[in-house]
Amino acid sequence: MSMRIAIFGGGSWATAIAKIFLEKEPEINWYMRRDDRIADFIELGHNPAYLTDVAFDVSRIHFSSDINLTVENSDILVLAIPSPYLKQHLQKLTASLKDKVLLSATKGIVPDENMTISEYFHEYYDMPEENILVMSGPSHAEEIALERLTYLTVAGKDQKMANCVAEKMTNHYVLTSVSRDIVGIEYAAVLKNIYAICAGIYNGQKYGDNFHAVLISNAIREMKRFLSAISPGKRMVTNSAYLGDLLVTSYSNFSRNRVFGTMIGKGYSVKAAQVEMEMVVEGFYGTKCIYEINDRYKVDMPILDAVYHILYDKVNARMELKELTKRFN
Repeated sequence: MSMRIAIFGGGSWATAIAKIFLEKEPEINWYMRRDDRIADFIELGHNPAYLTDVAFDVSRIHFSSDINLTVENSDILVLAIPSPYLKQHLQKLTASLKDKVLLSATKGIVPDENMTISEYFHEYYDMPEENILVMSGPSHAEEIALERLTYLTVAGKDQKMANCVAEKMTNHYVLTSVSRDIVGIEYAAVLKNIYAICAGIYNGQKYGDNFHAVLISNAIREMKRFLSAISPGKRMVTNSAYLGDLLVTSYSNFSRNRVFGTMIGKGYSVKAAQVEMEMVVEGFYGTKCIYEINDRYKVDMPILDAVYHILYDKVNARMELKELTKRFN
């Protein structure tokens, strides 16, 4: 199926995704907000700010800072913009999305509306649910840049389209599978960031690997309870799109959510940690969103509650997490 692909975003994840698609696609469109960043990219042959070791044949990339032009000239829109900045980027969007296919690679949730990306585009941009796909799985951009074996899942109601996109992404270092659980996979991608922050806080307070394993086993059960409440149905939370993504985000030093949590555990204030990170920590925003969503569902989520109290209520992290350990088994 010949469909024009566009990447939206200029960060490390967008760069990694562009690398994946260019393994098979002869050319892609790429929307970046800043013209100076585009000019530097074209001159240098690589992203000047992220994954700078990944070289690109820029003659195969049609860059633009015009979001409408990029949408109009593309069929598959691959969204890799951090969720806190999503609405800011979409302010200038006037082009119709009804006949486009959206592939969300944003592992976050839209603040204020407290919607997943698929829910937001269906509600506010009238995109048919059948035209929305979600990509997830244990996948750090840094490892994709190194071409280390990675497994990704593409979820959507239209399985034919999901298979089409998954095939376009499959190469010698990326293997893909498809799923129908678009809602479950989207929320799992948000939750794993929250649990990774918690793992980082414990790490900053010198809890060891033995305890880390207990935390993750409790986290996956908490995730399963929430997903069952918000989107009932059969799913295997031990699959890579759920448990696998949770594990890599909680254990890896590439995980900005874990690094952020570690700084909190060492005594940094939330603001100081954010300033030093210089990158978006999706789990910080996701914590507030899921906490507010769960106000409707009343699911027992002690890990979520503890992280929320630490980040937003400024509760002492050591005391809060000590109490949390009493809930584990």
